[in-house]
Amino acid sequence: MTAPFTWRDGERTIRFGRGAAARSGDLLGEGYVLLATPRTRPMAPEVVAAAGSVHDVPGGYVEELAAGLLGEVPGDAALVVALGGGRVVDTAKAVAAGLGGATRAAAVPTTLSAAEMTRIHRLPRGAPAGTAPVRPGVVVNDPELSASQPDDELAASAANALGHAAEGAVTDRASPVPRMAAAEAVRLLRDAFAADAPDRDALALAAVLSGWTIDSTHYGLHHVVSQTMVRAGGIWHGHANAALLPHSLRALAARAGDRMLDGVEPLARDLAARAGAERLRDLGVARDVLAGAAEAAAARDDLDRTPPRAARDELLELYEAAW
Repeated sequence: MTAPFTWRDGERTIRFGRGAAARSGDLLGEGYVLLATPRTRPMAPEVVAAAGSVHDVPGGYVEELAAGLLGEVPGDAALVVALGGGRVVDTAKAVAAGLGGATRAAAVPTTLSAAEMTRIHRLPRGAPAGTAPVRPGVVVNDPELSASQPDDELAASAANALGHAAEGAVTDRASPVPRMAAAEAVRLLRDAFAADAPDRDALALAAVLSGWTIDSTHYGLHHVVSQTMVRAGGIWHGHANAALLPHSLRALAARAGDRMLDGVEPLARDLAARAGAERLRDLGVARDVLAGAAEAAAARDDLDRTPPRAARDELLELYEAAW
């Protein structure tokens, strides 16, 4: 079991360890706005009990979910807390951004998405120009929650974490410190699946480190094709990462050469197999959406982070290979 710790990283505090959610009162306080789901509310009863109001986040797009919630949550809320996976966390960040600079965000993640570690998210629909994205000021990562998914979903979520580490290590903002964090995340991910049962504490820590990496270095080609396929193909973010990562890693390797971290491609293939997400078509993606997805991905500015910028034809070839 990974030893618990509290990490004060600039303006934010990250608490890690089993039981951390139940002991989060000193960090979260009381009376906050809580965003959750029917699945996640029973997972952290202490977090729910201390909330001033609780709002369930349905399926949908973050920008629309956040815009709707801004009409429901108190306009003077000091803290918006997420208890959930990436969609819930990103929605909490977007709501906090929409409420303005005095509102902070916090997160208790229930997947390995690491959305809680970044200021990367979509803004509420209709947000005024100049609205700044928000990075959670408090992160409570309890492996009993963050690594709680069933084995196949856990593997897909781990592929998302691997994508953060592998790509974050080679963007044009990469430097030695995030590369070290990324390399340790890859080691943890690899070792976590070496035994019969996954080491969920190691996976949770890998998500923290890989999320910190991508927050520091931003993302490029892999995340562009994955995020675009989520919307174009209507599939879950973890599965999109798992299916596309073995192919996008080869595209990144052609750009990064020996800057690529060791062992990432075999691990990506293994996670895709464990997740049951080796092919986009097996996830229900129709072939006729690939061309439109390539067009949409080619327009994304984030491609500049992994130069040379990928063009539409290369992106379509990648999607075809993954299909």
